[in-house]
Amino acid sequence: MGAGLGAERIEIWTDVDGMMTTDPNLCPDARRIKNISFEEAAELAYFGAKVLHPATLLPAIRKNIPVLILNSRNPRCEGTRITATAPKSTNIFKAIAAKKRITMVDVVATRMLMAHGFLKSIFEVFANHRCPVDMVSTSEVSVSVTVDSNESIAAIAADLSKLADVKYASRKAIVCMVGENISNTPGIAAKVFSAIPDATIHMISQGASEINISFVIDEDAVPDVVSRLHRTFFSQVDPEVFA
Repeated sequence: MGAGLGAERIEIWTDVDGMMTTDPNLCPDARRIKNISFEEAAELAYFGAKVLHPATLLPAIRKNIPVLILNSRNPRCEGTRITATAPKSTNIFKAIAAKKRITMVDVVATRMLMAHGFLKSIFEVFANHRCPVDMVSTSEVSVSVTVDSNESIAAIAADLSKLADVKYASRKAIVCMVGENISNTPGIAAKVFSAIPDATIHMISQGASEINISFVIDEDAVPDVVSRLHRTFFSQVDPEVFA
């Protein structure tokens, strides 16, 4: 409605003070984000931030209208301002999100991986089941993807098994670390994974998006992993960007 009216700004009134550096239920010391870019906010919304639905921002992005997340129970709070570009931060990351109920599917085909049309055939299976894919990783002999856990997984695996060997594992989670400084920060992956050296990492994605590092862990490890990462990267925050 705001985009259709050509509003100067769009206000979303909810029951929290704005977007946070992570889920306060996991980290009581989570900080409010004062300013964040459209791209960062959309990435966080898709990967589990509950304040926004991933599609909410699209009309505002197209019209370049600022979006404010405000708290109806605390109207004096400035909330979070989402704009096309956000002020630069001295912190590497803007926030950490975790998306649970993930299933990781591995497709192994030693002789077929580089064959013409093989990858297309794999993704057609997911498309036929109307199952979106979150993350993708390939090697010489395998393709790994993550999807939301649902009742279609067994049927998807059955169809994929006609193309190659398939195995899948549920009760996984995607941890997504978002920030505009990532692409220009040398050694960022080393800093992330050295903070959680004993965590079992099943899959890593960096490069498809210049503003996030995502990786897959066991679902029950989410509270510990997110807490340690938050202590490492948000023990001190830029007062211009965080409250």
